[in-house]
Order: sequence, then structure tokens, then C-alpha cells
Amino acid sequence: MNRLLLAAYPEPYRSRQGEEVLACLSEAYPGRSWPPPREVAALVRAGVQARARAVVDDTARPWWLDGIHLAALALAALALVPYLQDVWHWALHIDPGQHAMAFHFSGWYPWAEGPTRIRLLPYGLLPLGCLIALLRGRPWIALPAAAAMMWAGATSHGRTLFGDEGKAGLGYYGLGAPITARDLVLSGVLCAACAVLAFCRPGRLRRRSYRWLAPVVLAMSVAGGLHIISVSPAFQRGLFVLEVAALIAAWVATAATGDHRWLIPVAAFAIVRTQAIVVRPDAFMQSFPDLVVLILLIAPLPALAIAAQRRQGQALAE
Repeated sequence: MNRLLLAAYPEPYRSRQGEEVLACLSEAYPGRSWPPPREVAALVRAGVQARARAVVDDTARPWWLDGIHLAALALAALALVPYLQDVWHWALHIDPGQHAMAFHFSGWYPWAEGPTRIRLLPYGLLPLGCLIALLRGRPWIALPAAAAMMWAGATSHGRTLFGDEGKAGLGYYGLGAPITARDLVLSGVLCAACAVLAFCRPGRLRRRSYRWLAPVVLAMSVAGGLHIISVSPAFQRGLFVLEVAALIAAWVATAATGDHRWLIPVAAFAIVRTQAIVVRPDAFMQSFPDLVVLILLIAPLPALAIAAQRRQGQALAE
């Protein structure tokens, strides 16, 4: 199990010092397959810092372009989250029955039992395709997918290409109010980011391995197998924890490097979330007070800026 902790570190670090780290853990905690929680947190934090330094040391692309790329990835993942179950059911020809995502008709697929209206594709395929294209550094493929998301959210009801969930289906909460496909701020910001990436020397973008899709496939299987929809308490708690962990990771990376690229995805995330709260102030996630949610959204921006300036000041002093 200790080898799983090494996944937090970049590959060059694992090849150079991975066995040494494993030997130290075995010596410090003999007979244990997993170190104490405090040690786990320290190792993960060090791994995030090592990955952040490796990203900053790579000067093949400007920091702002990498930041926009990270923002597009984050928004595509955010748009995909509420449709994990739907895409999984569609891919495996599973009839969700009463577990469908608040569709007017059960399932919306030809193989669904009972009265259904047939739709061709699930809306979740659009953010999924956008996410895969961005992971592989191909924004010219992600751009049409993001534009299709805007089209699906803006067109009137009655179409059966993506079904009603592409326009008025339930959104998701996490940090803030629900965001539905009809809310064009998320898809619009994503489309703008993809356009910038597509027209600013896309060949320089970072290309990530398909292995980064493993957590997405795992999340789909869990959501589809357990019929976890976007309004269930388990979904809301999991999404909240994931978003907070991502914000903490951005702060750790910025504090370790003094680089500003992680401000861009955090700013894009905060804009999308805050806009949803302003538009629907009565639709907050009820588990947290309104002020707490707003602080969690807005506070990371000055925190990241202060961390970057402090790190730069320390570098100059050294």
C-alpha cells in the first residue's frame, strides 16, 4: 500500500528516490502496510509540491497558457460530474428506472422499460469528450464540444438529441448553488478557454496520459453501480470534499513555487460558482451557512496571491 503514496510524486522522483522512500517507511513502521494519517498527509503534501516544482521548471510554455489549460480541465470535469451515472448507464445499456436523473420519462433510452422518449446521446458525453481532448492537449477538438454544450443549454425544449437534461436537468451543489446545463456561464467560460488554447499555439500544450482518466472511470462505475445521483447526500458530501481538496492542492503548489498559474483555474472556478449563487441565492447547499460557502469560494484567491508573493520574497532573500 505504501507504493500508492508514491503516485503523488512525479515519475523522475519515483525512479530516483522511490525505493529509498519505501525502505524508510518500512523501517519506521515495521509490519504496517500503511503509515499513520499524519505521515500520509506529509507525504502527499510533499508529492504535490514536487509535482508543482516539476511543472514550473518546464519552460516549454508560458505560465498563463498552462493556467488557462488547467482552468479548462477543471471546468470540463465540473460540468461532467452530475452526469457520471447517466454516461455509465448509457455506455453499458443499463435501464436506470426510477434512479434516472429527474427525467420526465424513465431512462430516455430505447432499452428502458415503461413509457420512454428516445434520445440519441447523454449530455454528459460533451464534457467528457472535452475533458479527454484537453487531457491530450487537443483544444481544437475540445472547442466544438464546449460549443455544443452551450448550444444544448440554449436551445428550446423538445429535442431528443441529448434529451431534456441538456436544458433543464438537475445540476449539482458542492460549494454553492446548483448549476444546470441551461446556465451558460460554465459552458461559456469553458468555451472561451478552449478557444484561447486552440488559437495560441496549441502544439505547446501539456499532454497528459490516459491514466488520468482512471479516477473518472472509477467515479462513473461507483455512481452508476450505486445509482448515486447529483442530489443525493453522498454525492454532495463527496463533491464538497473533492473541491476543497483541489483548492488546498492549489494553495500548496503556489506556496511551494511562487508561481501564479494556479490562480487562473481557482479564479475560473470561483467565478462560475459565485455566479450561480448570485443568480439563485435561495438554492444554497443546506449543510453549510451561506457566509461559509462564500468565504470558501472567495478566500482562496487572495490566499494564493499572498502565498505566491511570500514565496517570491523568500527566493529573493535566499
